[in-house]
Amino acid sequence: MTLGILEWLIIGGGVHGTHLSHVLATARGVPHDRIRVLDRESDPLAVFWRCAEAVGMAYLRSPGVHHLDLHPYSLLRFAQREGRRLEGRFMPPYDRPKLPLFRAHCDHVIRQHRLAELRLTADTQTITSQPWGYRVETTAGYLDTRRLVLALGAGDRLGRPAWARHGEPGWHVFHHAFTRTHIPAASTVAIIGGGISAAQLALALVRRGARPIVISRHPIREHRFDNDPAWLGPAAMQRFSRGGPVARREMIGHARHRGSMPPELRRAVQRAVRSGLARWLDTEVTAIDRTDGEITLTLGRSLHLLTVAHIVLATGFHRERPGGVLVDDAIETLGLPCAACGFPILRDTLEWRPNLYVTGALAELELGPIARNIAGARAAGERLARVAGE
Repeated sequence: MTLGILEWLIIGGGVHGTHLSHVLATARGVPHDRIRVLDRESDPLAVFWRCAEAVGMAYLRSPGVHHLDLHPYSLLRFAQREGRRLEGRFMPPYDRPKLPLFRAHCDHVIRQHRLAELRLTADTQTITSQPWGYRVETTAGYLDTRRLVLALGAGDRLGRPAWARHGEPGWHVFHHAFTRTHIPAASTVAIIGGGISAAQLALALVRRGARPIVISRHPIREHRFDNDPAWLGPAAMQRFSRGGPVARREMIGHARHRGSMPPELRRAVQRAVRSGLARWLDTEVTAIDRTDGEITLTLGRSLHLLTVAHIVLATGFHRERPGGVLVDDAIETLGLPCAACGFPILRDTLEWRPNLYVTGALAELELGPIARNIAGARAAGERLARVAGE
């Protein structure tokens, strides 16, 4: 690659990386030839769309003011300007957008601001410090940049129960090999997990004519969002900022509503269960046996046996630090500071080391429990906009 020394290089082209490229190029006026987004996927948000399709997402869990664009009301204005009926396009009371509307808006923002032109498709291999900034070795050559942003998702950290770790990779709903269309109508499907992904998938399979059985270690938990909206405001974040890394990690753990779903999904799942179209079992799988094309699951302390045709893991992602070997090696070679939990210790600018910034899960000890969400991308954008303006 012969691009000279870039001003900004963003590794990761999902929601976070794409939004940050928009902030830098549009809000801060960084010339397009001085910024690049490096990702193994050629299209923006490719992994996000694949995961949304896999679970059969209908509405986003995020409110309508959280999106790729800069102005908070851009999505609502887009819907009005395009002449789209607002009824049914948003889920009240926080205007959570329907997935096709959200995708159309993302496509509009990317096209209008030529964000796809900023992308380079390759895998990142190593990061080294240089007098001018950083050199990033990729499968397509090297890139030099003054400032580097790690916008890495958790896609390499799929959560799998111990009994399923030697199973098929495509069992996990977020693995690229999974697809709902391979599950025949009328087949019995065990869905492992009790959160929003399990609920969305169960309802999508009901519509397909399959017979889902959700196996969850807990009853249905209802929460409108995956953490309290108070974390979007100064009151919660001021308390968070006063704490050290250990206290912050504890607050993040308490704030997240893991394994939960919003009210409309809870009602839809319960209707499907009452009508006999789906089942919900409050138990856990302790063992698995596969013979003659069938899967037999051993459930709970009662050792009850359940035979199904298919199994899907809707068990989310591990809580460990994302980035795999790339980040592990960077920590060692660049001497990057980490808390006891393994996550970065950052300045309030999201700077991990001079001119090396992070967003997403890597920034959660600075941005709090919203860090991984679209709200976290927007919060990171606000901080990097200040840095770019200096």
